[in-house]
Amino acid sequence: MRFLLRRSGRQIVIPRHYPNIMAGSKTYADYLDLHTLLSLQGNNSELSNDEQHFIIVHQSFELWFRLVLIELKCARTLLMQSILPEEDVPRVVHHLKRCTEIFRLMAQQWRVMGTLTPQDFLAFRDGLGTASGFESYQMREMELLLGLQQNQRVGDMDPLGHFRKLAEKGGVDAEVLKRLEAEEAMPTMGEILSTWLARTPIQGSLISSDNDNEIVANFVENYLSAHKKIGDDAVERMAGDGVDNMATVEERFAAAHSAAKEFLIPDGEISRARAGLLFIESYRELPLLTWPRILVNTFVELEESLVLFRTHHARMVEKIIGRRVGTGGSSGVDYLDATLKYRVFGDLWGVRTLLIKKESLPPLLHPEFYGFAGES
Repeated sequence: MRFLLRRSGRQIVIPRHYPNIMAGSKTYADYLDLHTLLSLQGNNSELSNDEQHFIIVHQSFELWFRLVLIELKCARTLLMQSILPEEDVPRVVHHLKRCTEIFRLMAQQWRVMGTLTPQDFLAFRDGLGTASGFESYQMREMELLLGLQQNQRVGDMDPLGHFRKLAEKGGVDAEVLKRLEAEEAMPTMGEILSTWLARTPIQGSLISSDNDNEIVANFVENYLSAHKKIGDDAVERMAGDGVDNMATVEERFAAAHSAAKEFLIPDGEISRARAGLLFIESYRELPLLTWPRILVNTFVELEESLVLFRTHHARMVEKIIGRRVGTGGSSGVDYLDATLKYRVFGDLWGVRTLLIKKESLPPLLHPEFYGFAGES
């Protein structure tokens, strides 16, 4: 059978064996399923402009969250390889950088929400009932995936416990709970990153080398000695300059060195992951460490963008509703402000406190291992 296509008053006969050019044609609206998407904001005649504004902004957040989850899971799959090929590190960085840019964009998106006045929001706030942003299960899934632990959460906020209560009635909430519990059972990005850092070659030694423990221990000991000397020199210099409260100053430097030692040797045992992180940050100009350094920085930027997102959220809420109780019964802005302390990749931030200037670093052993010839 042949079919006819009318164009400019003429009939064009399409042979039966010719590919069906109409079957594959799509409009912009078809491709994006735009008709369905634009039907999800409620009835225009029943909602005020302000409430539609509120719904659209939050729905757009959820669409971005979906993309962030896709990107993070791709990055996790790559990082979970027992041996991460060098060419895959830039791919991980690419996925994480996209997430960072999304969070930066969403941080600015709170400014759009901030165009609501307090009275604008109060006009429809009761319609939310007990619905709360805490129930954004995609945001909670992201936190689980990244590695935010329950004991790090503010107060008694327990997302899994909350969704277990919601799931008692079945339906979509039961499916959400399954999704969150499945994510909870997966290795977190924080755990995977720590495993990867532990494999960092330190002073030319691999984690599988016979004398690796001794080499890593020597590096840590030499580094801590240099760290202490810098502190002692600073105390002596300040005393010579007549700085007040020298006893307090000495205590602070002593505490800083104790913290450095505890960071590298928690509970009396060297953390190879933290030693590897310190080595990357200290000798970051070495060719072999270029992409590891970029990857570490990318994780820091990702978390920084998430903190920025939370910060803008808290200030927007305070601007509109002050410090009243949240719709879900939380302490509102006080709760949001408390979440600004969340750090999943704490070691990546903490190591920066320990860093010392280049000329004080322990001498680099086997520079040729890192693709650096050094001085002849």
